[in-house]
Amino acid sequence: MMRWLAMTAAVVLLAVGAFGFVRDHQLRDTDATRNHALVDASATSQVQSQVSQALVKVLSYDYADPTPTQQAAAKLLAGDARKQYDTLFTTLQQKAPGQQLVLTAEVQSAAVKTLTDSTATLLVFLDQSSQRATDKQASVSAAQLQVDAAKVGGSWRITGLKPL
Repeated sequence: MMRWLAMTAAVVLLAVGAFGFVRDHQLRDTDATRNHALVDASATSQVQSQVSQALVKVLSYDYADPTPTQQAAAKLLAGDARKQYDTLFTTLQQKAPGQQLVLTAEVQSAAVKTLTDSTATLLVFLDQSSQRATDKQASVSAAQLQVDAAKVGGSWRITGLKPL
């Protein structure tokens, strides 16, 4: 009888220990703890800064000198973002010289939604002002974007742009 009681107590203790171990693992291994944006302020700040700077460079354009924009796109965009940009840029290059168009982008706010060691998703609010010298027209438009980025060689490159 004593042996049976000791065995039952041991099994109960093992079950409680196993449950505690599993529960502890579940609490520590959640989406929230894997999302560096919630726990690593330095990495979050770095991706915010690099992506914001990249957006300003690739979304600003001067009809008289499009080379800096083209170079920025080659360096800072990849994947679907590069394909989207190339399509947009082709249209822009056709129309901008005739209108003498200058675009200036300014990121108003950028928040990191998810962040891992190699990928990030951001929500970005930006303004893009346009000015046409041909008719002195100027305007400002606001945009909300979901931006996907990948870390390549220590730097963040934009891989996806989705208007919201």
